Amino acid sequence: MNKFNDTLLQAARGEKVDHTPVWYMRQAGRSQPEYREIKEKYSLEEITMQPELCAYVTRLPVEQYNVDAAILYKDIVTPLPGIGVDVKIKAGVGPVISNPIRSIADIEKLGEFNAQEHTPFVLDTIKLLTQEQLNVPLIGFGGAPFTLASYMIEGGPSRNYAKTKSFMVSEPKAWFMLMDKLADMIIADISAQVKAGAKAIQIFDSWVGALHVEDYRIFIKPVMRRIFDDLGKLNVPLIQFGVGASHLVKEWNDLPIDVVGLDWRLPIAEAGSRGIKKAVQGNLDPTLLLADWNVLEARAKAIVDQGLNHPGGHIFNLGHGVFPEVDPAVLKRLTTFVHNYSREQIAARG
Repeated sequence: MNKFNDTLLQAARGEKVDHTPVWYMRQAGRSQPEYREIKEKYSLEEITMQPELCAYVTRLPVEQYNVDAAILYKDIVTPLPGIGVDVKIKAGVGPVISNPIRSIADIEKLGEFNAQEHTPFVLDTIKLLTQEQLNVPLIGFGGAPFTLASYMIEGGPSRNYAKTKSFMVSEPKAWFMLMDKLADMIIADISAQVKAGAKAIQIFDSWVGALHVEDYRIFIKPVMRRIFDDLGKLNVPLIQFGVGASHLVKEWNDLPIDVVGLDWRLPIAEAGSRGIKKAVQGNLDPTLLLADWNVLEARAKAIVDQGLNHPGGHIFNLGHGVFPEVDPAVLKRLTTFVHNYSREQIAARG
């Protein structure tokens, strides 16, 4: 195995690096032909339950693209069955839940999560990757309470989260009970991932951008602070990310996290002008991976330049996940460009 590349960990902590580290959300799978071949035989759940196969899918983009981190292949709903949620991931739809939350009685039925009992396959995959196969950090991850609750209350994906937001404001006692149940699960899940070998953590609050900032402060921020306070004891970098949530980045900046994830809607320079001094991650629009190379290169260059000027450090990523239509060769070329261009700029600055 080659020397361990900890550039991402250094950048997440705001330390000096010799190049801008790169990884891509949904880099494992989606557009890779090897993954598509596997998916013809196995579902996402079936892949995650086979540690050797899951480890292969997770490390494939590291080998193909030379990215600076691997992201564990699984779904944010993977731990939910452990607490009694009947969830299935349906192709082309997403997570579908047959026992949605409708009352405080439904929440009281939820059990406690134990990673060794409920998701041992996830821990075995992490151990395979971190003990034998990777020379870059493995990023573990989990869903945040609002996003998980939205699936549990809506019964699946939603366009407007009407049931979720109505439940949140109309049944605050039940809502905060659900937040606490999910927080306990998230803390147990993430702690086990880190103990197994994950070197950094990303919390996906994918759909929290649907909330007004004041509702976020009242109904979400307290539980996020509790989660990150607890996870901070693990001494690994913590990344927060959501889509369409630029109005919440100042709230995230208040939380005890290391990296603020940005989607493509908010330029890094503007985030800095809003007082975001922590490391940032992002934030190329993933649709640009389908554009002509000269357009993609120019946009990537601008993001790297802004990242190098950001005082807290920068991790290059997309503003959301890789599309299935993306050519893997483009991701490899983009990674090489970001590495080489940022290395030249950092060297020139001394």
